[in-house]
Amino acid sequence: MHARVPAIVVVSGLCAGCQTGWSEPALAQRPESKTLPAARRDGGPALAAVLAARRSTRVFAHRSLGDTELGQLLWAAQGASDGHRTAPSAGALYPITVRVADAHAVWRYVPDGHRVVPESAGDRRAQLAAASFGQDAVRTAPAVIAITATIAITARKYGVRAERYATLEAGHVAQNVLLQATALGLGAVPIGAFDDDAVRRALAVPGTETPLYLVPVGAAP
Repeated sequence: MHARVPAIVVVSGLCAGCQTGWSEPALAQRPESKTLPAARRDGGPALAAVLAARRSTRVFAHRSLGDTELGQLLWAAQGASDGHRTAPSAGALYPITVRVADAHAVWRYVPDGHRVVPESAGDRRAQLAAASFGQDAVRTAPAVIAITATIAITARKYGVRAERYATLEAGHVAQNVLLQATALGLGAVPIGAFDDDAVRRALAVPGTETPLYLVPVGAAP
């Protein structure tokens, strides 16, 4: 992992229909919000086997992620689970926002309803790669999961410790994604070496959000 501030898992049996790429509209059209397939909450390989198999992957096959794969990854990152989220949060305040940049748009994940909402049309991966000091994994991955935090949300309760807590939370989220990617038979790598302002511009997110991790993910070659 590259050192810096900011930054997926392979689960067998979760990829029914994965070879059909994520069906998105043409670039000339504005993408529409979409509900993702329900995430699977049982089965798959043992956690110990996933932990042993996890490796950072920086080269990916030339295919897009399927809806089922993407939905499982995003649910692992920040999915709703019995009134909580899949990753722990200080005070259950949940300052984290998870987005996906792919060949067609930047999509924001909405845990309630397990759906994605398009925020910016067009492929932003080249800009994200430039913001990450030219890292090819960001440019070539079929999807880049971006993890940001609105630290002010946590600061309302925890004051000066908010930045620490939000950064720790981003680590929980990224590890969930990495392990889920491995369980799905995908490859991923956590990236923290990037220019925060350049990432904000590439994703078109407000200055109130702090980029903490980028996670390129895709099928292994």
